[in-house]
Amino acid sequence: MIRCQDFVDWLTAAGVDFYAGVPDSLLKPVCFYLADQAGDKHVVAANEGGAVALACGYHLATGKLPLVYLQNSGQGNTINPLLSLADRAVYSIPLLLLIGWRGEPGGKDEPQHVKQGKVTVGLLEAMDIPHRVLAAEPAAARRCVEELLTIAATENRPVALLVRKGTFDPYTPTAQTAGDFEMTREQAVEAVVEALGETDAIVSTTGMISRELYEYRDRAGQGHQREFLTVGSMGHASQIAMGIALARPDRQVFCLDGDGAMLMHMGAAAIVGAAGVANFKHVLFNNGVHDSVGGMASAGLKVSFTQIVKACGYTEAWHIERRVDLAEKVAQLRAARGPAMLEIMVQTGARSDLGRPRTSPIENKTAFMEFLSP
Repeated sequence: MIRCQDFVDWLTAAGVDFYAGVPDSLLKPVCFYLADQAGDKHVVAANEGGAVALACGYHLATGKLPLVYLQNSGQGNTINPLLSLADRAVYSIPLLLLIGWRGEPGGKDEPQHVKQGKVTVGLLEAMDIPHRVLAAEPAAARRCVEELLTIAATENRPVALLVRKGTFDPYTPTAQTAGDFEMTREQAVEAVVEALGETDAIVSTTGMISRELYEYRDRAGQGHQREFLTVGSMGHASQIAMGIALARPDRQVFCLDGDGAMLMHMGAAAIVGAAGVANFKHVLFNNGVHDSVGGMASAGLKVSFTQIVKACGYTEAWHIERRVDLAEKVAQLRAARGPAMLEIMVQTGARSDLGRPRTSPIENKTAFMEFLSP
Protein backbone atom coordinates (compact mmCIF):
# COMPACT_ATOMS: atom_id res chain seq x y z
CA MET A 1 0.00 0.00 0.00
CA ILE A 2 1.04 3.60 -0.62
CA ARG A 3 1.28 6.30 2.03
CA CYS A 4 -0.60 9.45 1.07
CA GLN A 5 2.33 11.64 2.04
CA ASP A 6 4.68 9.68 -0.21
CA PHE A 7 2.25 9.91 -3.14
CA VAL A 8 1.87 13.67 -2.77
CA ASP A 9 5.62 14.07 -2.32
CA TRP A 10 6.19 12.34 -5.68
CA LEU A 11 3.76 14.76 -7.28
CA THR A 12 5.38 17.75 -5.59
CA ALA A 13 8.81 16.69 -6.82
CA ALA A 14 7.42 16.79 -10.36
CA GLY A 15 5.96 20.27 -9.88
CA VAL A 16 2.34 19.30 -9.19
CA ASP A 17 0.92 21.62 -6.52
CA PHE A 18 -2.76 22.11 -7.37
CA TYR A 19 -5.55 19.59 -6.79
CA ALA A 20 -9.26 19.67 -7.65
CA GLY A 21 -11.89 16.97 -7.72
CA VAL A 22 -14.97 15.26 -6.37
CA PRO A 23 -14.42 12.84 -3.45
CA ASP A 24 -14.39 9.10 -4.00
CA SER A 25 -14.41 6.26 -1.48
CA LEU A 26 -11.37 4.54 -3.05
CA LEU A 27 -9.43 7.80 -2.99
CA LYS A 28 -10.63 8.84 0.47
CA PRO A 29 -7.19 8.76 2.16
CA VAL A 30 -5.65 11.02 -0.48
CA CYS A 31 -8.67 13.35 -0.54
CA PHE A 32 -8.49 13.88 3.22
CA TYR A 33 -4.71 14.27 3.14
CA LEU A 34 -5.03 17.02 0.53
CA ALA A 35 -7.78 18.72 2.53
CA ASP A 36 -5.41 18.81 5.52
CA GLN A 37 -2.19 19.69 3.73
CA ALA A 38 -2.81 21.53 0.46
CA GLY A 39 -4.60 24.65 1.72
CA ASP A 40 -6.02 26.87 -1.01
CA LYS A 41 -4.26 24.77 -3.64
CA HIS A 42 -6.98 22.14 -3.11
CA VAL A 43 -10.60 22.62 -4.24
CA VAL A 44 -13.53 20.22 -3.78
CA ALA A 45 -15.37 20.96 -7.03
CA ALA A 46 -19.11 20.93 -7.65
CA ASN A 47 -18.64 18.24 -10.29
CA GLU A 48 -15.87 16.46 -12.15
CA GLY A 49 -16.11 18.61 -15.28
CA GLY A 50 -15.73 21.69 -13.13
CA ALA A 51 -12.62 20.15 -11.57
CA VAL A 52 -11.07 19.73 -15.04
CA ALA A 53 -11.85 23.38 -15.82
CA LEU A 54 -10.31 24.51 -12.51
CA ALA A 55 -7.18 22.54 -13.32
CA CYS A 56 -6.98 24.02 -16.80
CA GLY A 57 -7.31 27.54 -15.39
CA TYR A 58 -4.51 26.89 -12.93
CA HIS A 59 -2.26 25.62 -15.73
CA LEU A 60 -3.00 28.68 -17.87
CA ALA A 61 -1.96 30.95 -15.00
CA THR A 62 1.13 29.04 -13.87
CA GLY A 63 2.25 26.64 -16.60
CA LYS A 64 2.20 23.90 -13.96
CA LEU A 65 0.66 20.45 -14.25
CA PRO A 66 -2.40 19.99 -11.96
CA LEU A 67 -4.16 16.88 -10.63
CA VAL A 68 -7.89 16.12 -10.92
CA TYR A 69 -9.36 13.33 -8.76
CA LEU A 70 -12.68 11.57 -9.26
CA GLN A 71 -14.60 8.34 -9.03
CA ASN A 72 -14.97 6.68 -12.43
CA SER A 73 -18.72 7.29 -12.22
CA GLY A 74 -17.84 10.94 -12.84
CA GLN A 75 -16.00 10.29 -16.11
CA GLY A 76 -19.06 11.41 -18.04
CA ASN A 77 -18.88 14.85 -16.45
CA THR A 78 -15.24 15.20 -17.54
CA ILE A 79 -15.68 14.23 -21.19
CA ASN A 80 -16.69 17.65 -22.52
CA PRO A 81 -13.86 19.70 -20.97
CA LEU A 82 -11.30 16.95 -21.61
CA LEU A 83 -12.15 16.78 -25.31
CA SER A 84 -13.13 20.38 -26.08
CA LEU A 85 -10.67 22.17 -23.77
CA ALA A 86 -7.70 20.09 -22.62
CA ASP A 87 -7.27 17.84 -25.67
CA ARG A 88 -4.13 18.17 -27.81
CA ALA A 89 -6.31 19.14 -30.80
CA VAL A 90 -7.68 22.13 -28.90
CA TYR A 91 -5.65 23.84 -26.11
CA SER A 92 -3.29 20.94 -25.36
CA ILE A 93 -3.32 21.21 -21.56
CA PRO A 94 -1.40 18.71 -19.43
CA LEU A 95 -3.07 17.32 -16.33
CA LEU A 96 -3.16 14.12 -14.30
CA LEU A 97 -6.48 12.36 -13.68
CA LEU A 98 -6.58 10.21 -10.53
CA ILE A 99 -9.58 7.90 -10.97
CA GLY A 100 -11.07 5.54 -8.40
CA TRP A 101 -11.96 2.37 -10.33
CA ARG A 102 -15.31 1.25 -8.92
CA GLY A 103 -16.88 -1.80 -10.55
CA GLU A 104 -13.60 -3.12 -11.91
CA PRO A 105 -14.30 -6.26 -13.99
CA GLY A 106 -13.83 -9.42 -11.94
CA GLY A 107 -14.94 -7.85 -8.67
CA LYS A 108 -18.28 -7.30 -6.95
CA ASP A 109 -19.85 -3.88 -6.63
CA GLU A 110 -23.18 -2.07 -6.57
CA PRO A 111 -25.34 -2.14 -9.74
CA GLN A 112 -24.65 1.47 -10.71
CA HIS A 113 -20.89 0.81 -10.74
CA VAL A 114 -20.78 -2.45 -12.70
CA LYS A 115 -21.35 -0.98 -16.18
CA GLN A 116 -19.14 2.03 -15.45
CA GLY A 117 -16.36 -0.26 -14.29
CA LYS A 118 -16.50 -2.22 -17.55
CA VAL A 119 -16.19 0.87 -19.76
CA THR A 120 -13.72 2.90 -17.70
CA VAL A 121 -10.63 1.88 -19.67
CA GLY A 122 -12.50 2.03 -22.98
CA LEU A 123 -13.55 5.63 -22.34
CA LEU A 124 -9.94 6.65 -21.69
CA GLU A 125 -8.84 4.88 -24.85
CA ALA A 126 -11.62 6.52 -26.89
CA MET A 127 -10.45 9.93 -25.62
CA ASP A 128 -6.82 9.07 -26.45
CA ILE A 129 -5.73 9.56 -22.83
CA PRO A 130 -2.64 7.54 -21.82
CA HIS A 131 -3.38 5.62 -18.64
CA ARG A 132 -1.93 3.17 -16.13
CA VAL A 133 -3.23 1.24 -13.14
CA LEU A 134 -1.44 2.55 -10.07
CA ALA A 135 0.65 -0.21 -8.52
CA ALA A 136 0.12 -0.88 -4.81
CA GLU A 137 3.85 -1.39 -4.22
CA PRO A 138 5.50 2.01 -3.55
CA ALA A 139 8.56 1.73 -5.80
CA ALA A 140 6.52 0.54 -8.77
CA ALA A 141 3.85 3.14 -8.03
CA ARG A 142 6.40 5.95 -8.07
CA ARG A 143 7.77 4.83 -11.43
CA CYS A 144 4.21 4.72 -12.78
CA VAL A 145 3.47 8.26 -11.56
CA GLU A 146 6.73 9.65 -12.92
CA GLU A 147 6.23 7.97 -16.30
CA LEU A 148 2.75 9.42 -16.74
CA LEU A 149 3.75 12.89 -15.58
CA THR A 150 6.60 12.86 -18.10
CA ILE A 151 4.14 12.00 -20.88
CA ALA A 152 1.75 14.75 -19.75
CA ALA A 153 4.50 17.38 -19.57
CA THR A 154 6.36 16.54 -22.77
CA GLU A 155 3.28 15.95 -24.92
CA ASN A 156 1.01 18.56 -23.30
CA ARG A 157 -1.94 16.24 -22.80
CA PRO A 158 -4.13 14.73 -20.07
CA VAL A 159 -3.07 11.37 -18.61
CA ALA A 160 -4.81 9.09 -16.12
CA LEU A 161 -4.02 6.86 -13.13
CA LEU A 162 -6.61 4.20 -12.24
CA VAL A 163 -6.76 3.32 -8.55
CA ARG A 164 -8.00 0.02 -7.17
CA LYS A 165 -9.52 -0.50 -3.73
CA GLY A 166 -6.90 -0.70 -0.98
CA THR A 167 -4.13 1.01 -2.94
CA PHE A 168 -3.61 3.76 -0.36
CA ASP A 169 -2.88 3.42 3.34
CA PRO A 170 -5.69 4.72 5.57
CA TYR A 171 -5.41 8.34 6.63
CA THR A 172 -7.17 10.03 9.56
CA PRO A 173 -8.11 13.66 8.80
CA THR A 174 -7.31 16.42 11.27
CA ALA A 175 -9.00 19.48 9.78
CA GLN A 176 -12.45 18.18 8.89
CA THR A 177 -15.25 20.63 9.69
CA ALA A 178 -18.87 19.59 10.21
CA GLY A 179 -21.98 21.18 11.61
CA ASP A 180 -23.28 20.22 15.05
CA PHE A 181 -26.93 19.49 14.38
CA GLU A 182 -29.61 17.75 16.42
CA MET A 183 -31.07 15.26 13.95
CA THR A 184 -29.49 12.33 12.23
CA ARG A 185 -30.28 12.13 8.54
CA GLU A 186 -32.01 8.81 9.10
CA GLN A 187 -34.33 10.35 11.70
CA ALA A 188 -35.14 13.20 9.34
CA VAL A 189 -35.78 10.90 6.37
CA GLU A 190 -38.14 8.76 8.44
CA ALA A 191 -40.06 11.78 9.77
CA VAL A 192 -40.48 13.28 6.30
CA VAL A 193 -41.67 10.06 4.70
CA GLU A 194 -44.06 9.32 7.57
CA ALA A 195 -45.78 12.66 6.90
CA LEU A 196 -46.42 12.01 3.20
CA GLY A 197 -49.61 10.71 1.63
CA GLU A 198 -50.15 7.28 0.10
CA THR A 199 -50.30 8.68 -3.42
CA ASP A 200 -47.23 10.91 -3.07
CA ALA A 201 -44.25 9.86 -5.17
CA ILE A 202 -40.63 10.08 -3.99
CA VAL A 203 -37.38 10.36 -5.92
CA SER A 204 -34.41 9.87 -3.59
CA THR A 205 -30.87 10.82 -4.50
CA THR A 206 -27.90 8.48 -4.73
CA GLY A 207 -26.11 7.23 -1.62
CA MET A 208 -27.14 7.14 2.02
CA ILE A 209 -30.53 8.82 1.61
CA SER A 210 -31.84 6.07 -0.67
CA ARG A 211 -30.39 3.38 1.62
CA GLU A 212 -31.99 4.92 4.70
CA LEU A 213 -35.32 5.29 2.93
CA TYR A 214 -35.23 1.65 1.85
CA GLU A 215 -34.53 0.46 5.40
CA TYR A 216 -37.27 2.66 6.85
CA ARG A 217 -39.84 1.05 4.53
CA ASP A 218 -38.65 -2.38 5.64
CA ARG A 219 -38.92 -1.49 9.33
CA ALA A 220 -42.40 -0.08 8.75
CA GLY A 221 -43.49 -3.22 6.89
CA GLN A 222 -44.21 -1.23 3.75
CA GLY A 223 -43.36 -1.87 0.14
CA HIS A 224 -40.91 0.14 -1.92
CA GLN A 225 -43.18 0.97 -4.84
CA ARG A 226 -43.71 4.63 -3.89
CA GLU A 227 -40.12 5.71 -4.43
CA PHE A 228 -37.57 5.74 -7.21
CA LEU A 229 -34.12 5.09 -5.77
CA THR A 230 -31.60 7.03 -7.84
CA VAL A 231 -28.71 4.68 -7.14
CA GLY A 232 -26.40 6.49 -9.60
CA SER A 233 -26.67 9.72 -11.63
CA MET A 234 -25.54 11.96 -8.77
CA GLY A 235 -27.09 15.42 -8.94
CA HIS A 236 -29.92 14.48 -11.30
CA ALA A 237 -32.64 13.42 -8.85
CA SER A 238 -34.44 16.77 -9.00
CA GLN A 239 -34.71 16.62 -12.79
CA ILE A 240 -36.04 13.05 -12.63
CA ALA A 241 -38.60 14.25 -10.10
CA MET A 242 -39.50 17.24 -12.26
CA GLY A 243 -40.09 15.00 -15.26
CA ILE A 244 -42.44 12.85 -13.18
CA ALA A 245 -44.22 15.92 -11.77
CA LEU A 246 -44.83 17.32 -15.25
CA ALA A 247 -46.24 14.01 -16.47
CA ARG A 248 -48.41 13.43 -13.38
CA PRO A 249 -49.77 16.81 -12.21
CA ASP A 250 -52.31 14.93 -10.07
CA ARG A 251 -49.53 13.56 -7.82
CA GLN A 252 -47.30 15.35 -5.35
CA VAL A 253 -43.69 14.50 -6.19
CA PHE A 254 -41.02 14.79 -3.49
CA CYS A 255 -37.31 14.88 -4.31
CA LEU A 256 -35.15 13.80 -1.36
CA ASP A 257 -31.80 15.40 -2.10
CA GLY A 258 -28.38 15.89 -0.51
CA ASP A 259 -26.17 18.98 -0.38
CA GLY A 260 -23.33 17.44 -2.40
CA ALA A 261 -25.75 16.12 -5.02
CA MET A 262 -27.54 19.43 -5.37
CA LEU A 263 -24.26 21.33 -5.68
CA MET A 264 -23.16 18.99 -8.46
CA HIS A 265 -25.83 20.23 -10.89
CA MET A 266 -27.33 23.25 -9.15
CA GLY A 267 -28.52 24.75 -12.42
CA ALA A 268 -31.39 22.28 -12.17
CA ALA A 269 -32.97 24.55 -9.53
CA ALA A 270 -33.29 27.31 -12.12
CA ILE A 271 -35.06 24.94 -14.51
CA VAL A 272 -37.47 23.77 -11.79
CA GLY A 273 -38.17 27.33 -10.69
CA ALA A 274 -38.62 28.70 -14.21
CA ALA A 275 -41.08 25.91 -15.03
CA GLY A 276 -43.15 26.65 -11.93
CA VAL A 277 -44.11 23.01 -11.37
CA ALA A 278 -46.81 23.26 -8.72
CA ASN A 279 -46.59 19.64 -7.52
CA PHE A 280 -42.78 19.57 -7.20
CA LYS A 281 -41.50 19.49 -3.60
CA HIS A 282 -37.78 19.52 -2.81
CA VAL A 283 -36.46 18.19 0.51
CA LEU A 284 -32.76 18.86 1.03
CA PHE A 285 -30.82 17.03 3.76
CA ASN A 286 -27.73 19.16 4.40
CA ASN A 287 -24.82 18.03 6.57
CA GLY A 288 -22.06 19.80 4.67
CA VAL A 289 -20.20 16.66 3.60
CA HIS A 290 -20.07 14.05 0.85
CA ASP A 291 -21.25 11.37 3.26
CA SER A 292 -21.64 8.46 0.85
CA VAL A 293 -17.97 8.51 -0.16
CA GLY A 294 -16.31 9.05 3.19
CA GLY A 295 -17.51 12.35 4.63
CA MET A 296 -15.27 14.91 2.95
CA ALA A 297 -16.55 18.49 3.28
CA SER A 298 -18.75 20.01 0.59
CA ALA A 299 -19.65 23.69 0.29
CA GLY A 300 -23.07 22.87 1.74
CA LEU A 301 -22.61 24.78 4.99
CA LYS A 302 -21.21 27.86 3.23
CA VAL A 303 -24.14 28.63 0.91
CA SER A 304 -27.81 29.40 1.44
CA PHE A 305 -29.77 26.87 -0.58
CA THR A 306 -33.07 28.46 0.47
CA GLN A 307 -32.06 31.86 -0.89
CA ILE A 308 -30.72 30.27 -4.06
CA VAL A 309 -33.93 28.39 -4.89
CA LYS A 310 -36.09 31.41 -4.03
CA ALA A 311 -34.01 33.44 -6.49
CA CYS A 312 -34.57 30.65 -9.02
CA GLY A 313 -38.36 30.94 -8.73
CA TYR A 314 -39.34 28.52 -5.96
CA THR A 315 -42.51 29.78 -4.27
CA GLU A 316 -41.40 28.85 -0.74
CA ALA A 317 -38.20 27.70 0.96
CA TRP A 318 -37.76 26.87 4.64
CA HIS A 319 -34.66 26.03 6.68
CA ILE A 320 -34.90 24.02 9.91
CA GLU A 321 -32.44 22.57 12.41
CA ARG A 322 -34.70 21.33 15.23
CA ARG A 323 -36.55 18.04 15.18
CA VAL A 324 -39.55 19.62 16.91
CA ASP A 325 -40.14 21.83 13.86
CA LEU A 326 -40.03 19.04 11.31
CA ALA A 327 -43.62 17.76 11.25
CA GLU A 328 -45.08 21.26 10.94
CA LYS A 329 -42.74 22.23 8.11
CA VAL A 330 -43.36 19.02 6.16
CA ALA A 331 -47.08 19.73 6.41
CA GLN A 332 -46.49 23.26 5.13
CA LEU A 333 -44.37 21.94 2.29
CA ARG A 334 -47.05 19.46 1.30
CA ALA A 335 -49.76 22.14 1.39
CA ALA A 336 -47.75 24.76 -0.49
CA ARG A 337 -47.98 25.41 -4.19
CA GLY A 338 -44.65 24.35 -5.61
CA PRO A 339 -41.97 24.35 -6.52
CA ALA A 340 -41.04 24.60 -2.86
CA MET A 341 -38.13 23.47 -0.70
CA LEU A 342 -37.53 22.34 2.86
CA GLU A 343 -33.86 22.30 3.88
CA ILE A 344 -33.16 20.11 6.92
CA MET A 345 -29.81 20.37 8.69
CA VAL A 346 -28.60 16.95 9.82
CA GLN A 347 -25.62 15.25 11.42
CA THR A 348 -22.84 13.64 9.42
CA GLY A 349 -22.40 9.88 9.28
CA ALA A 350 -24.66 6.85 9.18
CA ARG A 351 -25.16 3.61 11.09
CA SER A 352 -22.32 1.15 10.61
CA ASP A 353 -24.87 -1.58 9.89
CA LEU A 354 -26.89 0.40 7.35
CA GLY A 355 -27.91 -1.99 4.60
CA ARG A 356 -28.34 -1.62 0.86
CA PRO A 357 -31.41 -2.15 -1.31
CA ARG A 358 -32.02 -5.84 -1.94
CA THR A 359 -34.22 -5.24 -4.96
CA SER A 360 -32.60 -4.66 -8.34
CA PRO A 361 -32.87 -1.32 -10.17
CA ILE A 362 -35.17 -2.98 -12.73
CA GLU A 363 -37.45 -4.27 -9.96
CA ASN A 364 -37.52 -0.80 -8.40
CA LYS A 365 -38.36 0.82 -11.74
CA THR A 366 -41.13 -1.67 -12.53
CA ALA A 367 -42.84 -1.30 -9.15
CA PHE A 368 -42.56 2.49 -9.25
CA MET A 369 -44.04 2.73 -12.74
CA GLU A 370 -46.97 0.57 -11.67
CA PHE A 371 -47.49 2.86 -8.68
CA LEU A 372 -47.53 5.92 -10.97
CA SER A 373 -49.85 4.39 -13.57
CA PRO A 374 -53.35 5.97 -13.73
